[in-house]
Amino acid sequence: MEPMTHDTASPSPTPVRITVTATGSIKVEGPVELLDHEGNPLPTREGKPIYLCRCGASKNKPFCDSTHRQIGFMESA
Repeated sequence: MEPMTHDTASPSPTPVRITVTATGSIKVEGPVELLDHEGNPLPTREGKPIYLCRCGASKNKPFCDSTHRQIGFMESA
């Protein structure tokens, strides 16, 4: 796995915000590139938040499909 780097020469015009909910998905807002396990870009809707699965049960991984509600997913303490 490559280390994350930050290019300080070209600041991002919009900050990236990641919100983890206690019983649901991970919401990613801002300019990000989403890649699969082989480094291939995954389609996203520009300007729209991305919701990533955290429960592991989504049928549309890595995206959330709200299956966490049906299985009663709760974050471990």
